[in-house]
Amino acid sequence: MKPAEYRAMSPEQLDLTLKDTVKNLFHLRFQSATERLETPSEIRKARREVARIKTIQRERERIEQSKTAEGAKSNG
Repeated sequence: MKPAEYRAMSPEQLDLTLKDTVKNLFHLRFQSATERLETPSEIRKARREVARIKTIQRERERIEQSKTAEGAKSNG
């Protein structure tokens, strides 16, 4: 998926997608260890998907932090 598609998701959907991707990455690593992995590039793709999702979650977290900091600043 593209980052724009992840940004369109709700936080709950993003969490579920992250969990599914991490689970998939675990299975890919297991297959790699038992030498049953057909396409090794799938591990790299899964790792990048995890990184994309976590980056978007962090962006949202920082936006929320800046909003609360501005609110506290204007009240103080």
